[in-house]
Amino acid sequence: MISEEKLKILVDSAKFDVSCSSSGSNRKNNGGIGNASYGGICHSFTEDGRCVSLLKILMTNVCEYNCLYCVNRRSNDVPRAIATPNEICELTMEFYKHNFIEGLFLSSAVYKNADYTMELLLETVIKLRKLYNFTGYIHLKGIPGADTNLIMRAGEYVDRMSFNLELPSEKSLKLLAPQKSKKAILSPISMISGEKQWNKSIKSRFLPAGQTTQMIIGASPEKDGHILKLTEALYKKYSLKRVYYSSYIPMNLKSNILPKESAGLLREHRLYQADWLIRFYGFKVNELISEEDNLSLDYDPKCAWALSHPELFPVEINTAPVEMLARVPGIGLRSAYKIISARRYGKIDLEGLKRMKIPLKRAINFITTNGFYKGLKSENDIKLSLLENKNQPTYTQLSMFSSPEILRSVLIGEI
Repeated sequence: MISEEKLKILVDSAKFDVSCSSSGSNRKNNGGIGNASYGGICHSFTEDGRCVSLLKILMTNVCEYNCLYCVNRRSNDVPRAIATPNEICELTMEFYKHNFIEGLFLSSAVYKNADYTMELLLETVIKLRKLYNFTGYIHLKGIPGADTNLIMRAGEYVDRMSFNLELPSEKSLKLLAPQKSKKAILSPISMISGEKQWNKSIKSRFLPAGQTTQMIIGASPEKDGHILKLTEALYKKYSLKRVYYSSYIPMNLKSNILPKESAGLLREHRLYQADWLIRFYGFKVNELISEEDNLSLDYDPKCAWALSHPELFPVEINTAPVEMLARVPGIGLRSAYKIISARRYGKIDLEGLKRMKIPLKRAINFITTNGFYKGLKSENDIKLSLLENKNQPTYTQLSMFSSPEILRSVLIGEI
């Protein structure tokens, strides 16, 4: 079994990889251990810092690369550790059996070279599936530059794979991560996208939960508009399930190139909000923001868009199409469809909206009901009412080592 000291190093080194979504997989349990239902695994941090369901761990934090922003960079003087495939498998099974996790997020620094690292990762997932009969959810972070055959074989055993773009432009990669290139990262993303489409046609089990990527926000000077344009292109061209945004945290105070302060969780949050509007609400990036600008920190992207288009509001609840209703601040897609459905039976007033449990705090300033407007009269008053509290709570990631007595009992098998 893996030692507590080694485990602490590898888990702590993996905490900056983001994976906060339901599994998106439908891998069934065919007599093995574990299951991965479509919406059954939530890899997220709750408001009070608790981590739900997913074991995140690096195979090793010994890295050949020297990315300036990374805590595991070659030049950084930190404790190093390497876990064997058997140690990862045994740890995953023990944690699963004790109901601490539902799945595994396995990543690694580049140890020796890309192919050698990918071989270790592939050996681990094959053993989990074949030897340990684990049928639960596995998210594998692939190694850009590794042999194509290794990457494609891994896709047959895991539910989801990700190749992180790291930074939003080739220029920033060359400056901060000179051993990486945009081409090397996009190549496996493109290959997997094509392979997945082919396998879908023959109903194969290749990456049932698709692929994702991640970008670090604030380590380089690209604006939110540039980042979202890239995101929009990735969704369109490669059919990615998610693009994750990770706020830059200073890890290299000796560097004169990197910012000395974090990008902040609010900026990260705004990008996720805009991303949601692009994926589900039909917004185009150029509607929300220009490529040279950042998103407003004072207003969420939907409110900011509505405030910048006063000519479109207020909209009449009883006649507006569902697409326009969904663009009203405070009205989501479900609420918009509720309204459309209710209109079949008669006119809707404010009391009707309340009975449908549609929140009116923001929406009331952008709608009319039967021709009557009940919102604030002044544009400045509306802006002040929508202004969000800047005193954001501080979020921290929970470490499994906050309860060392529980961890120790798992490692020695006493629970």
